[in-house]
Amino acid sequence: MRRGVTLLELALVLAIMGLLAGIAIPRFQQVADSLAVHHAALEIVSAHRRARFSAILQNRMVELTIRPDSLAIRIPGTAGDVWHAAGPDAEGVSLTGPTHPLVFSPVGLTVGVSNASFRLSRGAATRTVIVSRLGRLRVTP
Repeated sequence: MRRGVTLLELALVLAIMGLLAGIAIPRFQQVADSLAVHHAALEIVSAHRRARFSAILQNRMVELTIRPDSLAIRIPGTAGDVWHAAGPDAEGVSLTGPTHPLVFSPVGLTVGVSNASFRLSRGAATRTVIVSRLGRLRVTP
């Protein structure tokens, strides 16, 4: 009795594996896009909270700048950033929204033009981070 597989059996198995991979890989890409957009939204929420609490704890004005390439917190009138991180572009997520910084007062409320909506997208996945003047955040799918 001979052991092994025939060429026909091997071709059939490879065809079935190719078919399954063709079905599964796009779904994995959708999941990866959704996770990247969710992570970018959480980074913006985290930066907002960090800037707000910095203003309260330091009892001074603090600016949060949200750009596609970076997230930065700085104190007006000083050189350099107090804190900075990579923006959504680092994960291939596109960001659209206002370009003005969010300025927090020493009591934690934003001043000036502070209402903002930041739309994050990658592939078919999208999320919007909505910032209210009172400092409330909402992430919508």
